[in-house]
Amino acid sequence: MKKQLILLGKYTFIRMSRRGSILHTRTHWLLLGLALLCSLVLFMYLLECAPQTDGNASLPGVVGENYGKEYYQALLQEQEEHYQTRATSLKRQIAQLKQELQEMSEKMKSLQERKNIGANGIGYQGSKEQAPSDLLEFLHSQIDKAEVSTGAKLPSEYGVIPFESFTLMKVFQLEMGLTRHPEEKPVRKDKRDELTDVIEAGLEVINNPDEDDEQEDEEGPLGEKLIFNENDFIEGYYRTERDKGTQYELFFKKADLMEYRHVTLFRPFGPLMKVKSEMIDITRSIINIIVPLAERTEAFAQFMQNFRDVCIHQDKRIHLTVVYFGKEGLSKVKSILESVASESNFHNYTLVSLNEEFNRGRGLNVGARAWDKGEVLMFFCDVDIFFSAEFLNSCRLNAEPGKKVFYPVVFSLYNPAIVYANQDAPPPVEQQLVHKKDSGFWRDFGFGMTCQYRSDFLTIGGFDMEVKGWGGEDVHLYRKYLHGDLIVIRTPVPGLFHLWHEKHCADELTPEQYRMCIQSKAMNEASHSHLGMMVFREEIEMHLHKQAYRTNSEAVG
Repeated sequence: MKKQLILLGKYTFIRMSRRGSILHTRTHWLLLGLALLCSLVLFMYLLECAPQTDGNASLPGVVGENYGKEYYQALLQEQEEHYQTRATSLKRQIAQLKQELQEMSEKMKSLQERKNIGANGIGYQGSKEQAPSDLLEFLHSQIDKAEVSTGAKLPSEYGVIPFESFTLMKVFQLEMGLTRHPEEKPVRKDKRDELTDVIEAGLEVINNPDEDDEQEDEEGPLGEKLIFNENDFIEGYYRTERDKGTQYELFFKKADLMEYRHVTLFRPFGPLMKVKSEMIDITRSIINIIVPLAERTEAFAQFMQNFRDVCIHQDKRIHLTVVYFGKEGLSKVKSILESVASESNFHNYTLVSLNEEFNRGRGLNVGARAWDKGEVLMFFCDVDIFFSAEFLNSCRLNAEPGKKVFYPVVFSLYNPAIVYANQDAPPPVEQQLVHKKDSGFWRDFGFGMTCQYRSDFLTIGGFDMEVKGWGGEDVHLYRKYLHGDLIVIRTPVPGLFHLWHEKHCADELTPEQYRMCIQSKAMNEASHSHLGMMVFREEIEMHLHKQAYRTNSEAVG
């Protein structure tokens, strides 16, 4: 037995020695091959870097010319620059080859990961690079981080990411880009394709709902399944948080139905993900329009004409609260309200009289508390505002008690006397309501027009009466919502206009205040191009006069 163990040990040692010898031989040839390869690369590099000579060129000193030291220094410098240029080119080629090699490696790795995912199934719990469940978890975390389901606390109004609004044909945008058009058809193809895909995705969600969607299957007049199409799309809003993704709020409605379909989508820098799909019934949603007022009875008469057409004849779910300051003009306001009430059989209004100096925040506070019928949606409005029935529905769709407040961006019209200076007289107000860069601008610095529920307004404390100065109370209330947990919907809307009215800069103002007042007046007076035409009017007239004189001279000659 002992001999057999000795023989076995010798046999094992001999086999290991042979294996070691073979391995040593292979290593030797491998090193030799690498050395030859390196020598070949070095030889090719030397050939590449060697100076190229021209057989027909004469050498310095051969033709009898005297070459100084400067000539040889210039020649050396030229050769050195040639070598440096060539070396830089080689380094760049090597870097490109490395990059291509890295890209190929990543592609191979990606293909291998896909192969592993297909083999292991959707529930595979591997590494983060391989498991699709981790990818889905990441995408959902993007939704959780974004301001989709809950509001984000922001330091000021400068931190708000506003929405852009769109319909099937047009986009209403704050960021107007090079075109400077507040309303336009999507010019860029990627934007057109994006909005088309979003609407199609929203229709897919509605027409093929999941079990967890808050909607019921509806039937048509013949009992068939109700199918929505792109013609049922009413309006949409979108905004992009650059580090998370793009949020889309879509609203659909059949012409013969009262309910709206609301779909929220989110693109976390990847495929669209459904956040929710719900049915919104606004048929019983009453809006309490609160208007603070002092004098300006003619503007109020014009406001009531629009109110009669939109609120009484079309919407029919409105209560009007007018808070009037002072005694002068109060009887005229009462007469206008009574006239509208008798003509249209409308009695859903409240007139509150305050014998004190006008204060907009105070008036809206009083108007909100004058309502004693429980919860209600409020629209804080001014007498210079013109709105449509579509806007009132947007107000209902974008405000939710304890959840959302709506701060639409108003389109402010310029002075019609300047905009329509080439006409005999400005057209009627209804014909001035167009979104053109020479007719008005998005008043993105104004926060006075807002839709919010009474409970949210009272919970947050309403307007701060300690804030002094015109307009300051609006920004202060807006900031209080930004500092809270409610979602603030900030977007331009096509159905809300601020009508131009003359702005007076009082003599009592300080020089600095007066300068700021004049600047504000100029901003609201006309577009940049129209103001430029007014500033250079004499120069333009002189040019036209010279052109006419030159033309007449040539004709006579």
